[in-house]
Amino acid sequence: MRAVMDISTGRADFKQGSETFLTWYKVIKNPTTGGSDRPLIVVHGSPGMTHYYMLPLQKLSRIEGIPVIFYDQLGNGESSHCDNIPSSSWNLQTFVDELDNLIRHLGISDNFDLLGHSWGASRTPSGLKHLIISNAAADMKLMEKGLNNLLDTYPADFSRVIRRHEDEGTMNSFEYTEAITEFVHNHMCTLRPWPSELKASVLAANAHPEIIEIMMGSRTFKKAGVLKDYSIIDSLPDISCPTLLINSALDEVQDIAMQPFADKIGNIRWVKLENSSHMPMHEEPERYFTVILDFLRS
Repeated sequence: MRAVMDISTGRADFKQGSETFLTWYKVIKNPTTGGSDRPLIVVHGSPGMTHYYMLPLQKLSRIEGIPVIFYDQLGNGESSHCDNIPSSSWNLQTFVDELDNLIRHLGISDNFDLLGHSWGASRTPSGLKHLIISNAAADMKLMEKGLNNLLDTYPADFSRVIRRHEDEGTMNSFEYTEAITEFVHNHMCTLRPWPSELKASVLAANAHPEIIEIMMGSRTFKKAGVLKDYSIIDSLPDISCPTLLINSALDEVQDIAMQPFADKIGNIRWVKLENSSHMPMHEEPERYFTVILDFLRS
């Protein structure tokens, strides 16, 4: 019999200059397990996505009793869409400040774990006890290099089509759309069809493309947005808590972009999955959750 979960939602005021925006969050806990009281904050990726595709992580609460906190980052989902926010505010610091603000709002500043997926791993707030870095890049240039290395494994005609259209800015062409869709289905999520939660997050991101275009640019293989020079390598030695690193060979975030985490963080374990790409919570859930629970229990 499936446990009845305790689910609560709320919104945290988040001030940006003279404006006050709202960060929506959801807390899920299984009251019957007697598990840990330490919450796990789940930080979704993109930027510009929503928490929907991360909802499989609620399984950690169902089977282990861990309180799991989801939230929609500023600009999409249930949080403020910030139509009046200046484009200069779409930067990493805004999202660092938003997470810090949410942690204070929830009153968990000195006792929480964090799972950051993809872009979501760009934030490592003080006070965390365990850090899970899932399918994330430590440096944008290294991510770009890994993506291009992946593209080079395809036939020359295929990679030539993608690079030509990105160079010419003709990404709306049918030829490019067909090719990039194949690449995304091979290295973002290999399931056919995509899970409903993932489709919901992608649709939400597509409805508000300005965030990712400002921050990442419109091209996949040569980033041109605010984050084109993004790197957190220099700050990695400051991470002292136990850390788990997860990716796979097919991941759009290749080993070259994750290697700095392994090199610079002292207390780290790196697990490479075999049957998934960038969305192991959907593609390889049993192995993914086993690895995470083994880490948190230890």
